[in-house]
Amino acid sequence: MQVIPAIDLRGGSCVRLRQGDYGQETVFDADPVAVARRWKEEGADFLHLVDLDGAKEGRPVNTDVIRAIVSDVEIPCQLGGGLRDDDAIKAAFDLGVSRAIIGTRAVRDPEWFTSACERFPGKLVLGLDARDGMVATDGWLQASETTAVELAKHYAEAPLAAIVYTDIARDGMMSGPNVDATCRLAESSPHQVIASGGVTTIEDVLELQRRGIGACILGRTLYEGKVKLPELLNQLGAV
Repeated sequence: MQVIPAIDLRGGSCVRLRQGDYGQETVFDADPVAVARRWKEEGADFLHLVDLDGAKEGRPVNTDVIRAIVSDVEIPCQLGGGLRDDDAIKAAFDLGVSRAIIGTRAVRDPEWFTSACERFPGKLVLGLDARDGMVATDGWLQASETTAVELAKHYAEAPLAAIVYTDIARDGMMSGPNVDATCRLAESSPHQVIASGGVTTIEDVLELQRRGIGACILGRTLYEGKVKLPELLNQLGAV
């Protein structure tokens, strides 16, 4: 099980939202680079970066902070938020990230995303953010008429790096992940599925591992100290 700390960026600070609501924001640290360094020092070998401003604007916004994080920690990072065309994807890779997460345009323009996967093989992550099983777009502000499972099946043959599945209703709520929905998605796709949204306790992580999920993203639970990253990694190593 790979544990991936999340660093959500808004206005240059490290924040967390509740259920993707920009009106329910908690600022955890004004120095995201220091946060990234902390997670690396505590054992993280991969980071999940989200440009929340970029998700709303439809273009990368927190570029200076992202570049500084990647340069400082020297471990792989994946980036999502506002990456909706080839230029934005190339700009993300120019910042030094290893993988780019595409959500909104993958829903709206499957033909483009399929071809983008061919242009960037093994480097694009499909971001599936769902509310009641239906995919949401535009920084979770718009609902689509596509289910997460349908979209995952559509891209089964694409050379994806992974799929990040987030249950919006669970995100930031410290209520546990939607394990069943995550597993249904994993069963419908040949790609690695990374669980996100609501992962709160060590037991949550162990349950995902028992159910065959190989990676998960942790956010608020780390920032509020409910889970200590070294303790979690030690326990996973002992399983």
